[in-house]
Amino acid sequence: MNATKKQEKIILDIYRELYKYSTPSADFDKLIENAIINEYGQKVIYFNDYEILDKDFDSILNKHLKKNRLSKLQQNMIRTTVILGCSPRTKITDKYE
Repeated sequence: MNATKKQEKIILDIYRELYKYSTPSADFDKLIENAIINEYGQKVIYFNDYEILDKDFDSILNKHLKKNRLSKLQQNMIRTTVILGCSPRTKITDKYE
């Protein structure tokens, strides 16, 4: 299933906010702009260099999915794309926080 322009924009907006609130903080657009190109012509983002709390990750993802009128199928497609894509790694929140 290919993403529509609207879905691509939502995915990019999610990535932008995830990297903004990650440690260290980063500008996702600059990461893309300065990314190296691998032998397959793909831009390489070193997403493991960035970390975000799992609760912040879920909050950002859910906020973007709720504010856009999307079917459950579209929401699941975007959620899967972001989780399996180049999102920052998540850090499990301490259950006593």
